[in-house]
Amino acid sequence: MAGYLLRRVVRALSTLLGTTLILFLLVRVVPADPAVSIAGPKADPETLAAIRKDLGLDQPVAVQYARYLSQLARGDLGRSYVTGRRVADLIGQRLPATALLGLTSLAVGFLAGLATGMFTAARRGSAWDLAVLVVTLVGLSLPTFWVGNLLVYVFSHRLRLLPLQGYATWWHLVLPATTLGLAEFYFYARFVHTHVGDALGADYVRTARAKGVPSVRLYVRHALRNALIPIVTLLGLDIAGLMSGVVLTETVFNWPGLGRLAVQAVFSLDVPLMAGTVLFSAALVLVSNLVVDILYGVVDPRVQRG
Repeated sequence: MAGYLLRRVVRALSTLLGTTLILFLLVRVVPADPAVSIAGPKADPETLAAIRKDLGLDQPVAVQYARYLSQLARGDLGRSYVTGRRVADLIGQRLPATALLGLTSLAVGFLAGLATGMFTAARRGSAWDLAVLVVTLVGLSLPTFWVGNLLVYVFSHRLRLLPLQGYATWWHLVLPATTLGLAEFYFYARFVHTHVGDALGADYVRTARAKGVPSVRLYVRHALRNALIPIVTLLGLDIAGLMSGVVLTETVFNWPGLGRLAVQAVFSLDVPLMAGTVLFSAALVLVSNLVVDILYGVVDPRVQRG
C-alpha cells in the first residue's frame, strides 16, 4: 500500500508542477499590464517602470517562474491588483460559502440519486424505472442557470416564500442548494442505475441469488460494492468541482463564493486573482484524484497490485 500511495503522490505533485508552468505562461499572454492595473491608466512612465521592477517583470522569464514557485511554496498566491489584498485571503474568505453550498447540494443530490438508482436498478423495465428514466433525462437536459431563475421566479417573486438572493440566513441556502441538488440527483440516479444494474446482471450476483443470499445484502454488499469504483471516481471529481465554485449558480443567486470571485477577477482583469482561483481549483481536483486513488486500493486490492 505504501508504494502504491507513493506513486500516486508523486504523480499528483508532478501534475501540479506542470499546471503551474502552464498557468504561468498563460498569465503572461493576458492583455493586462500589471503596472497599469495597480497605478491606473494615467500613471507616468517612471511610476509604471518602478512597479514593473518591484514585481520582477523586468527579469528573465525563467527567473520569474522560479520566483513564482518560491512564492507558491510559501503559500503566497500574490496580491490582487484591484483590492491589494492577498489572493489567499480572498479565497479563504469565499471558501466557506462555496463549501456550504456545494456540500449541501451534493449530499442531498447524491443520497437521493443513490437511493433512486438502486431502487430502479432492481426493477429494470418496470413502470417505476421508465418514469424515473424520463424524469432524469428531462432534468439533465435543463440548463442549471435556467432552473435557478425558474425557482427564483416561482418561490421568490410569485409565492414570496424564500429570499431572492444573498447569504444572510439558512433560508438563503434553500434555492441555490436545490438548484444544484436537482442536477446532482438526476445525474447520480442515472449513473447508479446503470452501474448497479450491470452488476446485478453479473454471474456472481446470479450465483449469490441462487444460494439464497438476502436481497438487501445482495444489493449492498455484492452489486453496490462492485459498482463503487466508477461511482467513487465521479463523486471525487464532483466534490472538487463544487468546492472550486459553481459559477452560474453563484451568479444567479448572488452567492459570495469562489465562482463569483473568479468571474469578478475575469471582468476586472485581475491576473493574480484569476491565476489564484484557477490554481486552487486545480489543486482541489488533484487532491480529489489522490483520495479516489487511495479509495480504489481499499475497495479493490487488485488496483494496488496493478
